[in-house]
Amino acid sequence: MKLMLATLVLSLLLVATFAESGPAEAPSDISGFCDEKCAVRCSKAGRQNRCLQYCRICCAKCNCVPSGTYGNRDECPCYRDWKNPKGGPKCP
Repeated sequence: MKLMLATLVLSLLLVATFAESGPAEAPSDISGFCDEKCAVRCSKAGRQNRCLQYCRICCAKCNCVPSGTYGNRDECPCYRDWKNPKGGPKCP
């Protein structure tokens, strides 16, 4: 009985993990979209390579990037609400 319950819980966790990712888009489609949007977002950043790296990570997860080079985070709640381990903003 315990083994069956453990198997059920593990199965539900796996299903929940894959269900969160949502429908997958073609990597080239999302990559081109993210590269374009992040280039604009990070155009005035002091550390452009770091900004582009994190912007692309956030864009791939959230499928959006706020307009402009700073602010406008309300346009993309996922981008706005994703935090780093220290509690600060993950996305530039």
